[in-house]
Amino acid sequence: MNKSISRKSSLSQFSSAMKGVISKPLGLALLATVSSFSFADSYEIDPDHANARFSIDHFNTSTNTGGFYNLIGEVIYKPESQEGSVSVVIPMDTINTGNSRFDEHLKSSDFFNVENYPIARFDSTKWHFAVDAPEKDQAQTTEANDQEGLDDSANLVPTKIDGELSLLGKTHPITLTATKFNCYFSAVVEKQVCGGDFTTTIDRSKWGIDKYVEVGMAKEVRLDIQIEAIKR
Repeated sequence: MNKSISRKSSLSQFSSAMKGVISKPLGLALLATVSSFSFADSYEIDPDHANARFSIDHFNTSTNTGGFYNLIGEVIYKPESQEGSVSVVIPMDTINTGNSRFDEHLKSSDFFNVENYPIARFDSTKWHFAVDAPEKDQAQTTEANDQEGLDDSANLVPTKIDGELSLLGKTHPITLTATKFNCYFSAVVEKQVCGGDFTTTIDRSKWGIDKYVEVGMAKEVRLDIQIEAIKR
């Protein structure tokens, strides 16, 4: 499929997914956030390079893993002013553990109740930035920037992103920690692409997913989210 058609389709999916999911006040807040940035700061999440994977201890014996794919959404990235925003829609029916029977059980009301809650969503509230250099090299990087007439914003990247995860009709704050982040010019789409890997651990019972907790299965779930977004 033509990449440009695919990206237009993704944006259409994002718009459709957000309708009826974002409350009017939140929608207005997101609109205000986006309008405070220039169009040049706007990126569209590439569903081919976006996923949310999970792992959870299985009765202290093994680890269950799986993932959700074809994530869509928008990113605003403005490191020079240490500002950013991201809204990600996760299609819950894309769950894949490598075992179709297990997938169907996880889609059921025992866990994600996909029929009634077909999407999850992450909306950022604050980005944290730092100089992209090992701690021992940060002073040297700053000195080099000073000599070249640059400020440290030339090397600033997000280190953490605070936000709210909406899942099964419940919303709670989480913090994503960036384990890597980078921007590059893609020869494939002929545009700048920015993205990275992010991780966090959540207590699933806060979102009402408490199956088997009372018999000893772990509540803590590790989430690893990969995002790449194409500059508009």
